Amino acid sequence: MRRKKSSRAKTPIGVSKAQLNAPGRYTPPKAKSRHKSPPWVSASMFTCLLVGFAVILGNYLSLLPGGQAQNSYLFLGLGLIIVGFGLSTRLR
Repeated sequence: MRRKKSSRAKTPIGVSKAQLNAPGRYTPPKAKSRHKSPPWVSASMFTCLLVGFAVILGNYLSLLPGGQAQNSYLFLGLGLIIVGFGLSTRLR
């Protein structure tokens, strides 16, 4: 003979299945470690930005070799500034 299925709940009244499987205490999530950038990143960033600015300024003040302002010095200065901005994205 087969047994009849009982209509009783298997969990106590007022308690959900999720609460039965949950641990007894709250445990906070682990803190994420903050990565710190090496010191050469900030030094290189400021050096590239300042040297790039100085090259552009020196180009227009005719302080660099070649007499008049040249496009090559302008591109060199802009390239150094772009590298400085690129390094600033690595700074934490």
